[in-house]
Amino acid sequence: MTQDVFKTVLPNGLTVHLKEIHTAPIISHWVWYRVGSRNETPGLTGISHWVEHMQFKGTPSFPASILDKAISREGGYWNAMTYLDWTAYYETLPADKADLGLRLEADRMVNSIYEASEVDSERTVIISERESSENEPLFRLGEAVQTAAFRQHPYRHEVIGDKEDLHRIQRDDLYAHYRRHYAPNHALVAIAGDFDTGSMLARLEALYGGIPSGEAFEAPALFEPALGGESRQVVEGPGQTTYIQLAYRSPAASAADFFALTVVDSLLTGPTSLNMFGGGGISNKTSRLYRALVERELAVSISGGLQATVDPFLYDMTMIAHPQHSADEVLAAVDDEVHRLQDGLVSPAEIARAVKQARALFAYGSENITNQAFWLGHADMYATYDWFVHYVDELEKITPQAVQRAAQTYLSSENRVVGYYLPTGAEALEEDEE
Repeated sequence: MTQDVFKTVLPNGLTVHLKEIHTAPIISHWVWYRVGSRNETPGLTGISHWVEHMQFKGTPSFPASILDKAISREGGYWNAMTYLDWTAYYETLPADKADLGLRLEADRMVNSIYEASEVDSERTVIISERESSENEPLFRLGEAVQTAAFRQHPYRHEVIGDKEDLHRIQRDDLYAHYRRHYAPNHALVAIAGDFDTGSMLARLEALYGGIPSGEAFEAPALFEPALGGESRQVVEGPGQTTYIQLAYRSPAASAADFFALTVVDSLLTGPTSLNMFGGGGISNKTSRLYRALVERELAVSISGGLQATVDPFLYDMTMIAHPQHSADEVLAAVDDEVHRLQDGLVSPAEIARAVKQARALFAYGSENITNQAFWLGHADMYATYDWFVHYVDELEKITPQAVQRAAQTYLSSENRVVGYYLPTGAEALEEDEE
């Protein structure tokens, strides 16, 4: 699953990762750019996500009107994603049609048009997308918690951006962001599937080799002071449901502690899939918090999430309170389970089961050709591909002592934001507006 990856860097700085997989006549082609909301400044939040939208508006050689039809006509699919540290584009196509995706991505690395009318049209789309999210209790709560968790790091902003900035950003801002970040030396091309490495490399050299390097710059080293104490955020809104979200400052993916906290996550809430593209799921009914909250009818559901990021981010837990219990009661039960881990009340057998579940979920998210192409680039956005190769090995090294230390270090009340969404009993926002 992880062997035989060819890696090189072209003279213009483009990183290339290739993996031959001859199980099916399919090729999945990804282009990753090292730019996301982490690279944004106040007043321009959301610009990376907006640029992603503009990249689907066409080039002189690939007008927007033909793109979807061209991909679907050849039996393929395509999409893009923007996150905290990166933006990615991909096409998965029959192997004999994959050159369409290669040509498209090389072209829009440099030739996207950014017409003013399209910018204005997309502004409406993105603001509408944000306003729709604002109708969701968990978005409102999550934004309040994330903002409170950071005082100065750009991670404090939602990837979609602040609404004020979405009204303020202009065409020239978008185009300048595109030209600064969309260059070979800031990109990684990852391809997995049914091809010959030598022939594919020659084709990439022909398509990308003539694109000049962009401005060389290092993303700034961003520092965020410790929280220095628990912060509480209360959001009130329509509905009948009480939500609780806890966000603990977590280590960067490249830190050794990331793997210990991954096991803590698996023990407490069930394993988290790091593959944002999807790939299977595992029940969390054996997790400690499911047993303590859901089985005891303190909560309707419990979930957790640890994200792989360049800089320290957040480990979050989200609960829906049972109608007969308060948010404070749910929080007290969570703290009891956390304290048990901090006191070292965990056995090697329980850790082995948690690691086994995390390993299985990791395998589910790595098995098909599109997912393998995803991992060829994704891991390099915050660590290296070797991080992916050795992920399971690192989990299997975790001891009860490492779990206890991670719980003590990261799951202290001084290192978290507690968020409550308290319903007012009113109807949903959409119904209020009718």
